[in-house]
Amino acid sequence: MVNTRLSVAIHILSLVHSDPKASSDMIAGSVSTNPVVIRRITSMLKKSGLLSSRVGVAGFALTKSPSEISLYDIYKSVQLESEIFNIHDNPNPNCTVGREIQQTLDKTFASVKLAMENELRNKTLQDVIYHIFK
Repeated sequence: MVNTRLSVAIHILSLVHSDPKASSDMIAGSVSTNPVVIRRITSMLKKSGLLSSRVGVAGFALTKSPSEISLYDIYKSVQLESEIFNIHDNPNPNCTVGREIQQTLDKTFASVKLAMENELRNKTLQDVIYHIFK
């Protein structure tokens, strides 16, 4: 299950690029979510080295140029590996489909995940920012 953390993280980084003094509350207003969600995601982005902040100083800063931040970098910062494609547990081994579904889907999902990650590697935050502000 791909959740919204990736799109929210890209939103945050794009906004920080255009307004480094943006607070969590201001960003939350732009995203239309709770500031706690923003603080959680900015914490993940800081931990991965894509975002920085200083105590007592409003706002955030990108640690690299937007052209040096791939969407894959952002994805790896906020997406837990186990959340991408979950396969249901304990299918019936006495059923033809149940017996084979997990290993069949594992192979399919692995190739889909690789294709998605490769596409994210080929796009940068700068690409997104360009389309927002063109």
